[in-house]
Amino acid sequence: MMNWRVKKQSFRNSLIFWMFVLPALILFGVFTFYPMFYNLYYAVFESNVLTGQKYFVGLENYVRVFTDRIYRRVLLNTASFAGAMLFIRLPLSLLIALIMNAKIRGQSIYRAIIFTPSLTSTAAIAILWIWIFDPGFGLLNSLLALIGINGPGWLSSTSWALPAIILMSIWKGVGYDAVIYLAGLQSIPQSLYEAARIDGASPLQIFRYITFPLLSSITFFLTITVVINSFQIFDAVAVMTQGGPLHSTNVYVYYLYQQAFQYFDMGYASAMAVNLLALILGLTIMQLRLSERWVHY
Repeated sequence: MMNWRVKKQSFRNSLIFWMFVLPALILFGVFTFYPMFYNLYYAVFESNVLTGQKYFVGLENYVRVFTDRIYRRVLLNTASFAGAMLFIRLPLSLLIALIMNAKIRGQSIYRAIIFTPSLTSTAAIAILWIWIFDPGFGLLNSLLALIGINGPGWLSSTSWALPAIILMSIWKGVGYDAVIYLAGLQSIPQSLYEAARIDGASPLQIFRYITFPLLSSITFFLTITVVINSFQIFDAVAVMTQGGPLHSTNVYVYYLYQQAFQYFDMGYASAMAVNLLALILGLTIMQLRLSERWVHY
């Protein structure tokens, strides 16, 4: 009798569990797993959504990326953007966090100001920066003119368009990273700093041997998320330059979008999506392996 009651209660608990979980699983399957598997199916076909024609081509779409000159340019642009986010934005956010962690008047106001851009939509910020970069009446060139420098046409120059998007992206994202670093800084016991100062450690030594090692797990987390997000950048490019001029700002996801919805080459776009998944997965695994050498938990 007791076993029957236990089984009944167990069945009831399982039923309640599946009642909560099943809707989420259905939505996840319909909007995530199904598109992923359908993308793998599309990648081995040459298809046009306008005509409805579809031909099996095997791995030809995957091989095509090695002969696509624009694809190589796009991959280089994306890697350059990711490198800038990794080696400029992250150190800058750590510096800002160190400054915000100091006991200064109006600290909460400065934190809010720095964090606010990360809460704003990228499209809205991109429109703002289009005005800032305007060669005729933009704020940036007006400031440069005050010191006798003729500013370039930022978004119309093949040399300056990508750095302009990088600058905008750093300005938008640095506050988010800084707040995460700040949370890590405030979790470090002050007794470690006091002991180091008693032993005569300089501020640089304290940062090198105490602060940075104890922030290594946060740095590792931000490194992975920044790289993944950088390879998925789309909206800033779509609003500011549409990949131009001459593909100088074209990035991976925007080029994928062009292939799918401007040129209607769904097979090639699907193969590019699979390649992007493999690329991000490979970079993440590499970072996980390297983290064993420098991340301290």
